[in-house]
Amino acid sequence: MINKRLSPNERPTFPKRAIITAGMPYGNKNLHFGHVGGMFIHADIFARFLRDRIGKENVIFLSGTDCYGSPIMESYRKLQEEGYEGSLEDYVRGNHEKQKETLSNYGISLDFFGASALGEAGEIHNRVSAEVFRKLYENGYMKKMSAPQFYDEEKKMFLNGRQVIGKCPIPGCCSDKAYADECSLGHQFLPSELINPISSLSGKKPVLRDAENWYFDLEHCIDMIKDYNDFLRKNTNTRKYQLETVEEFLKKPLLYVPRKYVEDLAKLVAKLPPHKLIDEEKKPSVVFEFENLDDRDRAKTILDSENIHYTSGKTLVPFRLSGNAEWGVPFPECEDLKDLTFWVWPESLWAPISFTLAYLTSKGKGEELSKWWYDDEAKVYQFIGEDNIYFYAIAQTGLFTGLQVPREETPDMEKVYLSHIIANRHLLYMDTKASSSSEIKPPTADELLDYYTVEQLRMHFMSLGLSSKSVGFKPQVFMKEEERVGADMVLKDGNLITNVFNRLIRTCFYAIQNNCGGKIPAGEACEEIRLLAEKAVLEYERHMYNHDFHRVSYVLDDFIRQVNKHWVNNVKVADSTGDVKFRKQLIVDCFYACKVMAVLIHPIAPEGCEMFREYLNLGEELWDWNTILEPISAYVTDVEAHELKYLEPRVDFFTKHESQLVEG
Repeated sequence: MINKRLSPNERPTFPKRAIITAGMPYGNKNLHFGHVGGMFIHADIFARFLRDRIGKENVIFLSGTDCYGSPIMESYRKLQEEGYEGSLEDYVRGNHEKQKETLSNYGISLDFFGASALGEAGEIHNRVSAEVFRKLYENGYMKKMSAPQFYDEEKKMFLNGRQVIGKCPIPGCCSDKAYADECSLGHQFLPSELINPISSLSGKKPVLRDAENWYFDLEHCIDMIKDYNDFLRKNTNTRKYQLETVEEFLKKPLLYVPRKYVEDLAKLVAKLPPHKLIDEEKKPSVVFEFENLDDRDRAKTILDSENIHYTSGKTLVPFRLSGNAEWGVPFPECEDLKDLTFWVWPESLWAPISFTLAYLTSKGKGEELSKWWYDDEAKVYQFIGEDNIYFYAIAQTGLFTGLQVPREETPDMEKVYLSHIIANRHLLYMDTKASSSSEIKPPTADELLDYYTVEQLRMHFMSLGLSSKSVGFKPQVFMKEEERVGADMVLKDGNLITNVFNRLIRTCFYAIQNNCGGKIPAGEACEEIRLLAEKAVLEYERHMYNHDFHRVSYVLDDFIRQVNKHWVNNVKVADSTGDVKFRKQLIVDCFYACKVMAVLIHPIAPEGCEMFREYLNLGEELWDWNTILEPISAYVTDVEAHELKYLEPRVDFFTKHESQLVEG
């Protein structure tokens, strides 16, 4: 089932079953605000919405700790130097538990939060990983390759990815760090292309030694990925910038040669393998376009022999599946290669499948995996950060297609079961990319809870518009006094529920207690309010379907403020005239609107909405979208007998943080 682009007045159709995943945090750190605010909260809001929309039994929301990889090994090595005596598994387990606690503190309602190296989930992940390799091998996508790998001659060891630091070779890249074969912005390249490599172990320049590994033939998938990207562009609501990022990698292999290194262009052209020359007079480099990587690599050898400097363009290169790191998922022995482990990026792509199987197994339903991942009535939604588009929207597309369609067949990309990728733009800290390794340390997610409530933060992060642009997170409590200009946007966005909606709910409850004996007033809302509610519901639903969360906040703001205005304007009339019937209708109008608002806000600020449900004395049926526009009386069998829970004076449904309360 695709997430198709909607026509102007079309209501969206949601799958009967849905998997929602949030990208896996590395097992070497606590969660900073970017992990939570830039991705997990958006995924959680959508998961909670789908539970209300299609039934919670039809939704599985999962993620987990990415336990393997060179960043974890490097962090552990440094910690050992400082005296840490625990095992690597102890180290990862501790971080996994801290991550789980932080996510719980933010109300992230995961059905399963696993760990790729721990417990039954880890064991299942090992088995799934072996099965993935065997299927890709059987389908003809795997090949052995001997490729250069960095080796530290002083330490006498091969270096993993994060133990080598240099400059990204991709033209125009603004990454502040590049490693053995990828930079911090996700650009992929061969180790031999890294500029000015330095070993983080010895501080010396490492050498390149050939190492044989298994590679997935991603280059072979370029045409199928192009077809799929074009299909998504024409038919679905996939984010435009995401499609454009994928497009950048689907070019033929390119070499950029600065003009200052070219003495005789015609002579150089004659020496190179077959290619297309792109010579634009105003550009600082001439560009050579090759049909395949082999021709490009032969050209690089020629340029190296001539001492001509060059850089490579983005293209699809073989995607390494195995490596020689000791800490990793065991790689199956095949042909003459053994004692290998999986490279972390490939195995992290199918980890959500492993976690789904682990979750279903825990429920005694392990045989139902295909019902969730490979079924026309199901959909997988994967929330990721912008830096990981290459892996999830390109490498994963190739891998998952390779698992379903043998290499010799041409896949029909509309019929291959692939995830719907939702890539958020960068959540900056102030005006800088959020990173725990940057000079300006962003606050951890836990530190924010010392100053703001969870629901204030959830409202704010949802409102930032990360679907289309990178946005700075600027909590004023972390600014110097002289830098605090204007309102604190966290509080401003949170005020919609802590001030306006909270006040409206309380007013309605007190009005019912004072005028209706604490019972739900009979009758239907006026046409004006019913039309406002219907408009809000339909717009909200479309924006949720398109994952335009900031537009959801606009809908809620407009709806809540209009109903609040309706109350304020009409209660004056009721007070001045003493018209009991008019006042009762006003209560019916606004209490009905509050009910609809609560259903809409439930995925975003669940705690206050659950409190509202409790005071209504209603069950979980309140959140059922099939009755979202029904009057409250539709939820009870005997309106006259149904009493609301008594609301004491000055009780809040949506609270402010204690640090925000003014004494006296």
